[in-house]
Amino acid sequence: MERTMDNRTIQKVMQIVSAVGLIASIGLIIAGWKAGLFTSPEAMSAFVTGLGAAGIIVFVLFQAVQVVVPILPGSLGCLVGVMMYGAWGGFALNYIGICAGSLLAFGIAKVCGRPLMHKLFSEKLINKYDHWTSEKKTFTRLLAVAIAMPVAPDDFLCYLAGTTRMKWKVFTAIILLCKPFGIAAYSLGLTVLWQQLLKLIG
Repeated sequence: MERTMDNRTIQKVMQIVSAVGLIASIGLIIAGWKAGLFTSPEAMSAFVTGLGAAGIIVFVLFQAVQVVVPILPGSLGCLVGVMMYGAWGGFALNYIGICAGSLLAFGIAKVCGRPLMHKLFSEKLINKYDHWTSEKKTFTRLLAVAIAMPVAPDDFLCYLAGTTRMKWKVFTAIILLCKPFGIAAYSLGLTVLWQQLLKLIG
């Protein structure tokens, strides 16, 4: 009986956290959009720099938000991370923010279910990956591989996983262990592009 009560309490807490996270994400998006931060890496970089030490926290929050609300350009955040903190520093902050956002998206999907997913993503994208969920073990393996790839629709897959019976510990392990590969590919690739751009400008 106590175990059942504990599970219900945990579920209720996760629902509250997910709801608060979604509301906070929407608020950050509105503020950032008005400031023009989502269309220019230079504007984002200047904004984060102007916040001093608190800029790191804001940057991590931005990376988390861009997973929860997939209309934001995720590559923008990765580029800003490389510009401001270098390859390894940018990778670390990208990793923290994106992992946090992935877990939050999973939790939101657990609470809201498939109706929200249909509002956030196109039917074409949903139909393309929906059959993955037909087998539990197969979906777990496919999700792990996709999360490790830099070109997979990670934000969508986090929501999709949240609509299944996948447990938190399984999803968390996949995110924490597989995300570094995709993020590293983004961070290092963007580092090369940024260095080349600086050479052309110089």
